[in-house]
Amino acid sequence: AQQHFETFSQRFAPFPVKVGVLSRFQSPQELKATVKEVGTGVVDIIIGTHRLLQKDIVFKQLGLVIIDEEQWFGVRHKERLKQLRTQVDVLTLSATPIPRTLQMAFSGVRDLSVIETAPTGRLAVETQVLRFDATVIREAILRELHRGGQAYFVHNRVETMEQTGAWLQELVPEARVLMAHGQMDEQLLERVMMRFFHHEADVLLASAIIQSGLDIPNANTILVDRAELFGLSQLYQLRGRVGRGGQQAYAYLFIPNEETLSTDAQKRLNAIQEFVELGSGFRIAAADLEIRGAGNLLGKQQSGSIAAVGLDLYLQLVEQAVQHIKGQDIPEEWEPTLQLDVSAFIPETYVEETSQRLGLYKRLSGSDRLGDLALLYGETLDRFGPPPDPMERLFEVMQIKVLAKALKLEYVDVRNGLANFRFHEQAKIPEKGIQTLMEKWKDRIQFLSPRAFRVTLPHPDWAGMYPSVNAILQGLFQSVNQAEGEGQGV
Repeated sequence: AQQHFETFSQRFAPFPVKVGVLSRFQSPQELKATVKEVGTGVVDIIIGTHRLLQKDIVFKQLGLVIIDEEQWFGVRHKERLKQLRTQVDVLTLSATPIPRTLQMAFSGVRDLSVIETAPTGRLAVETQVLRFDATVIREAILRELHRGGQAYFVHNRVETMEQTGAWLQELVPEARVLMAHGQMDEQLLERVMMRFFHHEADVLLASAIIQSGLDIPNANTILVDRAELFGLSQLYQLRGRVGRGGQQAYAYLFIPNEETLSTDAQKRLNAIQEFVELGSGFRIAAADLEIRGAGNLLGKQQSGSIAAVGLDLYLQLVEQAVQHIKGQDIPEEWEPTLQLDVSAFIPETYVEETSQRLGLYKRLSGSDRLGDLALLYGETLDRFGPPPDPMERLFEVMQIKVLAKALKLEYVDVRNGLANFRFHEQAKIPEKGIQTLMEKWKDRIQFLSPRAFRVTLPHPDWAGMYPSVNAILQGLFQSVNQAEGEGQGV
């Protein structure tokens, strides 16, 4: 929002037009004054984030609404904008429209214009998908520094960012490294971004917070850690942070191991490598639509059987029926049963849009790796702010589920200071991990059967039980990895 404000202010400087801005980087006094000027018509063009959708914003005469980065707005957000004035014109902009929006355009519900002509002097970003390699990272950063440029290093796990920053500084001591993520104090984050903008640093170590709205022509190399955990549109947006000047830009997408990639992750990485020419956002969005599906077919409020079943489940049932007709074996799908004494949900006060809440629930339930959960947590934090307790508990529950499924635990019951675990009949018991548990918990662990055991936890409440349960599951999983010689996390 701040960069748009500065650009608009410069371009409208010769005209009698006043431009205002509403963002989290302003003081309460500045926000109050700007809101008043919007209501009285003193401000002609107002630029802002979701703050513009709050009910205290009253427009004197609203005529045009421009929604930039449309993929970050929910259905209710856009409808709220249109309700501000019945005859308002709406222009939606996005390099990678979400599948639902694209499907509406394909079906004729919305008019669609595609701009494929790139700005003069732009060059296509050279994109590579590579196994994580410190040597490549060092060489890429040094090459950028030697031509006077800057680089981004995207690491989307806030809890390990300090450690990554120290590693990066040690790897490239010649570079000045700054760090930015959504959990930082707003004033500090603004200062960091402005310092990088004014070339007071060479490398910005950041979360996915940089994927939209950042325009620094001097930054022409981006390195993305664990690229397989990002969505296709996210990868395209991240790649779009570089190559905004006239120099050749480079994007390095690092993955741990090709063999461990899911089918969808492989499709996403193939697509981002295939569509590298300028103006390929529409083809990226079409590929995303093909991979993820159209989403909500009937709008915000569904009706009929498709609403009860859901598109994904419907397609899954069709696929199983086809496999049955062909005489193919249908793989058994199972989920661990969790009995947890905790209230875990997404509060309406935190995510107001129903479809967005359902989307988050769906993505949580589909997360099969801890990295997916960490990525989703960081994205949720950036989009909606610090999560309340029920939302934090929900991520904790999903972490237990991911670990339990990886260990083939059929049953996990955590209540009243007791934790009960039972392995699936097809699970391989991690004997070394069990032995370690016996040494640690001693008289607190009890074996109910060859595949089931109980641990008496030191605290009866969830806040005290969760760290112990998580440590137990993490220890078992690490022992499985060591036994199989994989060394890979979930």
